[in-house]
Amino acid sequence: MPCWFEGALAAFDTETTGVDVEHDRIVSAAVVAQSQAGASPVVTRWLVDPGVPVPEGATAVHGLTEAHLQRHGRWPSPVMEEIARALAGHAARGVPLVVMNAPFDLTLLDRELRRHRASSLAGYLAGSPLCVLDPWVLDKHLDRYRKGRRTLTDLCTHYGVELSGAHDASADAVAALEVVRAVGRRFASRLDRLSPTELHARQEVWHAAQARGLQAWFARNGSDEQCDPAWPLRPEIRAAA
Repeated sequence: MPCWFEGALAAFDTETTGVDVEHDRIVSAAVVAQSQAGASPVVTRWLVDPGVPVPEGATAVHGLTEAHLQRHGRWPSPVMEEIARALAGHAARGVPLVVMNAPFDLTLLDRELRRHRASSLAGYLAGSPLCVLDPWVLDKHLDRYRKGRRTLTDLCTHYGVELSGAHDASADAVAALEVVRAVGRRFASRLDRLSPTELHARQEVWHAAQARGLQAWFARNGSDEQCDPAWPLRPEIRAAA
């Protein structure tokens, strides 16, 4: 029986109008499925006309202009439905889902579903919750004293994973998936006895501890920036009555 990091994995990534998960919008997304390590990935891509302005700063990151999205993108409602059903399908089959910095992409998707489908990501998952593997959380816990940044580009360099076309949703999803496989192999002695479900539960604890540590660092340096400990999805913010 192969270890989980050699078996079937899927990955999800988005490009957006900004970094505010409560208000920004998805402009492109990709879901990548790979039946086993080394197999050709099956990539599904979406391009979205978000119906709101696309800031120049966002375009500078992913290269998608407002005019291009209006011409070639689809309306958000059916796209969010398709993405949610794709993720639910992988969850139902027990395939772990790789998401780099999962609280960002999954929370954005959840808010888009609430905005356009009057539902939530949990509503689409029904009785098969996601089993998430987050390369950022895994790497930071398993190699916590390594100095330097831990962006996807940095992780790809560190683990010897090729990343061509950074900030393209499909390229980033494929790269994140390969990083998780590389992390699994490098730390096999610490990971191979854990099932993906057990690893998901541990990442919830690890991420919360990482958030507390970062929050303390901000406080020591006079910053009021907040770090949300929730993982892999931030709870909905309810308006005051």
